[in-house]
Amino acid sequence: MAAELYPTKKLVPSAASSLTSTSSTSAVQNQNHTNNNSSQGCNWQGVYPTIRERNSVMFNNEVMADVHFVVGPPGGTQRVPGHKYVLAVGSSVFHAMFYGELAEDQEEIRIPDVEPPSFLAMLKYIYCDEIDLCADTVLATLYAAKKYMVPHLARACVSFLETSLSARNACVLLSQSCLFEEPDLTQRCWEVIDAQAELALRSEGFQDIDAQTLETILRRETLNAKEMVVFEAALSWAEAECQRRDLEPGIENKRLVLGKAIYLIRIPAMLLDDFANGAAQSGVLTPNETNDLFLWFTAAKKPELLFCTQARQGLAPQRCHRFQSCAYRSNQWRYRGRCDSIQFAVDRRVFIAGFGLYGSSGGSAEYSAKMELKRQGTPVGHRVTKYFSDGSSSTFPVRFEFPVQIEPDTFYTASVVLDGNELSYFGQEGMTEVQCGKVTFQFQCSSDSTNGTGVQGGQIPELIFYA
Repeated sequence: MAAELYPTKKLVPSAASSLTSTSSTSAVQNQNHTNNNSSQGCNWQGVYPTIRERNSVMFNNEVMADVHFVVGPPGGTQRVPGHKYVLAVGSSVFHAMFYGELAEDQEEIRIPDVEPPSFLAMLKYIYCDEIDLCADTVLATLYAAKKYMVPHLARACVSFLETSLSARNACVLLSQSCLFEEPDLTQRCWEVIDAQAELALRSEGFQDIDAQTLETILRRETLNAKEMVVFEAALSWAEAECQRRDLEPGIENKRLVLGKAIYLIRIPAMLLDDFANGAAQSGVLTPNETNDLFLWFTAAKKPELLFCTQARQGLAPQRCHRFQSCAYRSNQWRYRGRCDSIQFAVDRRVFIAGFGLYGSSGGSAEYSAKMELKRQGTPVGHRVTKYFSDGSSSTFPVRFEFPVQIEPDTFYTASVVLDGNELSYFGQEGMTEVQCGKVTFQFQCSSDSTNGTGVQGGQIPELIFYA
């Protein structure tokens, strides 16, 4: 009874598996063997000069253990020794369990809702003052830290999750951050999902979210995604949900598990071609819905629909302009396959959507552009595309297929190789630091630049980004 003083919550199944492993838990799992061997001597206490080191010897150690935990679900349990005094000093929940008014003298306590590696990671922090986290178990460790009220470990778990946050796991972490009541992590998840919506919706992690999180995402006004991508993602989720419910993943069951969430997809805001060749032929819509939607796209008198008819607003892109002026001179700026490049760093996470580039100073012209983003020499984004310039000194946006996540306090290299009219505008009076809203950009010259672009002048006048 004392073991149930703190309310429990269940993790979403397979949520932790959506993260990529970054380290091994074998050291935690094998620590008990080391500790047992370490404490066999007559004066093992004299080997360790500090109380922290002597306390660490007792981690996962049967010596002097006065309580045992049977951790894990049936069929996957592990028996873990503990020392009431140490545990009570590290956790108010353990203190209440062992020394509170309702304390019971239990020699064995069952904890079926916590995974053994995560429970051991929490005990390692309590005994050894060491935080040992890995991507495979950090969500479960956060759950254990929350359940037993170990706040410093919980904050370390949240920090770890924020660092490893990407479009691939943002949807899963969103559902977990709401469950754990971590508003800062929730906000970080939304930043990633909004800016990299199409990547997030196409990730395997999206299929693992619960129905409530699905509806929350489908309602999102600021998703940067084509509505056809939203529709396809919802069908992929529905297929996975059918499997979770042991239903045949047919059209009728997909519609069944989606329920009213189908009306959160803004089908009337699709392109007509996307609707006609995709949603209309998916079989998920009823004949009446398909007919009414075709009338919505084509008829002057439009029918009433249960679907939202307005397109999502998406995120408004911001532009970091690094030059104070631009100019052109005859034969001044030529390309001929050479690379224009600049390095930059930011003080908070942003998402680079593309570059603003100068065009021809001699009238309208078309350019082909090979654009690239690198982090420490490793490409993180690239695209080959074309753009038109109208002969003005304006900048012309050239975008990556998907926005690229940029981490703070790390220099990235932005590069472009242009082929087109060689007489173009170029920037002057470049700045080493530019403030754009809440984001500070720093610029420095790049060794990749072989066409004259640098901090003071040249090409790549703008970085287009979401923050």
